[in-house]
Amino acid sequence: MSNKSAFFENVRFGGGFNIGVGSNYSTFSLSPSAIYDFSDKFGAGLSMTYVYVKNKSIQNSTTNLYGGSILALFKPVYYLQISTEYENLKINQNYYSANNISQWQNALYFGLEYVTGNISMGLRYDVLFDKVKSITSSSALNPVFRIYF
Repeated sequence: MSNKSAFFENVRFGGGFNIGVGSNYSTFSLSPSAIYDFSDKFGAGLSMTYVYVKNKSIQNSTTNLYGGSILALFKPVYYLQISTEYENLKINQNYYSANNISQWQNALYFGLEYVTGNISMGLRYDVLFDKVKSITSSSALNPVFRIYF
């Protein structure tokens, strides 16, 4: 067996996604990722992220976010996963009133997820969250949903 094929036997591909629709709000996000399993309990990898948000409330806006992250996953028991993820996103927010925003935003998440088969779901907390500066979220606590194959 070659070293290259042995490497890819330990790689899982997948990621997360989100679709949200409200009366004045819609969002779509896709985060494909690849995780290398160093053991049955520990894996680490890279993820890319794209998010589209359409807000029709008081200030009509369209937001595009894109970037990447580095993540580590630890499973102390087969049904529980602890995650750490550093994310860096470029945010382009376009208002119809011409007050456009373009900036980078960092996040450092610590999460706890329930795992069943190839699916994990839970919550993650952004320790870098700043309520005044954050464009991507209104809370430091966010849901997380991942699928890996």
